[in-house]
Amino acid sequence: MSEPYAVPVPKGYRVGGWEVREPIATGAFGSVYVGRRTDGTEESRTDGPEGSPRTAALKFLPTGTGTPRQLAHLRELVEREVELHRRLRRPRLIRMYETLTVDDPGHPGLDGATVLVLEKAEGSLSALLTASPRPAAGPVLLAQICEGLAQLHRAGWVHGDLKPANVLLMKDGSARLADFNMAAELEGTHAYTPAFSTPDYTPPELLWSEIGERGRRIRPSADVWAFGVLAHLLLTDSFPLPGGTPTARRDAAAAYARGTDELRLSPGLPDAWREIVRDCLARTHADRVSTDVLLRRVEAAAGTARSPRLPRALLPRRRSRRTTVLVTATAAVAVAAIGYGITTWADSGGSDGKDSATGTTKVTPATYGASELRTDKGVPVAYRRLIVDSAHDCVQPEVTPALIAALLKAESNFDPDLSDPTAGDEGEYGIARWSPSILRWYIRADGVAAKETPKPPLTPAESIPAVARYLCFMEPRLEPTGLSGDRRVLLAAAYRTSSRSVNDAGGVPPKYRDYAARVAHYLKEYTPPGKK
Repeated sequence: MSEPYAVPVPKGYRVGGWEVREPIATGAFGSVYVGRRTDGTEESRTDGPEGSPRTAALKFLPTGTGTPRQLAHLRELVEREVELHRRLRRPRLIRMYETLTVDDPGHPGLDGATVLVLEKAEGSLSALLTASPRPAAGPVLLAQICEGLAQLHRAGWVHGDLKPANVLLMKDGSARLADFNMAAELEGTHAYTPAFSTPDYTPPELLWSEIGERGRRIRPSADVWAFGVLAHLLLTDSFPLPGGTPTARRDAAAAYARGTDELRLSPGLPDAWREIVRDCLARTHADRVSTDVLLRRVEAAAGTARSPRLPRALLPRRRSRRTTVLVTATAAVAVAAIGYGITTWADSGGSDGKDSATGTTKVTPATYGASELRTDKGVPVAYRRLIVDSAHDCVQPEVTPALIAALLKAESNFDPDLSDPTAGDEGEYGIARWSPSILRWYIRADGVAAKETPKPPLTPAESIPAVARYLCFMEPRLEPTGLSGDRRVLLAAAYRTSSRSVNDAGGVPPKYRDYAARVAHYLKEYTPPGKK
């Protein structure tokens, strides 16, 4: 594997009754491998725990994390997934068969890791959306997705993060919902979740809602809104709200919710689906269609009350073992956020598309920006396009992809969900540890301060471009001469404190020297050979 895995596990490694085989996917907080049972016969389908098959997906969550907060995040993630899967055994949801803890002091990198044994999928809807022409079976897929939502809601849960990345395709081509990291159990009409979904799929009432002690209140209608967005995207290859970026579409959603703009659906949306999508995207949660009614209407529009299997042609073409190993080794694989909650899908096919890190549906090549940012040093693939493109938007040569990546590593260890409400007067949040009142001045690409102070959680799509804008603004404000140290590292120190503090100290202020040393270390690590 040339692309680093969050949890590298050697082929043939055994945990519980499973043997690790080929890698499937990786992300900042876990890696997934094919797992094969080591007992029973190859033909046996129900010889494992909870009726687990001979082959499954093994999701390894790391044994060590950068901060106690990250460790707590991983523990909560596991608890939510386990609890949800214990209650739900229906066919439209990816199953969890068991959880394991690695006990192997001889392998410190694995000792203590948590392993989730999950149903193995063949691909993701994200990858399918990059296909040309558009998949003809889109309505059938939508019926299956809606069926999964209905199963969740009837069981008393809200998914909280429905999007193409979290819809997996099985061996028979059918769709399953997955990645329940943000799923929340209903308490009456509401549930409470520590985060909310990708901006493009988040209903307007949650965009700026308050976060209480128990988190953000969410209703099943949030999933209904996300389904409407997904249906419009799958059937028309466009989002229902205008804008070239997630931030622009978020602003359009807010304007629509306020009644200052109308919903203008694509002319390419089939008539049978137009009112369905419109009712999913009602301005208020109370006006949205209920899940059970939605399912009946979707099944009617799809022409099936019982969703049939999809043709094999819809699935990514299976490669031979030799080809799969070759493609993985050369990193010539597509990167699509798959529903196991992480990013690199080794069999998704294709090489160009929208960025999964921003919540859109195209995929980012694993080698994107390789001439400026190392691909083998742990920069999560999901953020490569954001990092590289954001750096290119600045005319200052010191603002490089490697610098932005090093800063993000030092700030949060690439944790998009970081939340430190005790830092400073208002706390710091997200992958770049922004204080919301400061981010307000850099969140817009046109250089105009946002009318409202953004409220956490702060997404990578907001945070990373703002880092580049801040560094670009600060570079001319550092003294042109007389400062000691690498100017890129000085910029990072100015990000953590201010340009005035750096200028007054003649370099990195003593209080921030440890931080600057970390940035310098990762800057060197992430810069390709031959680059300065």
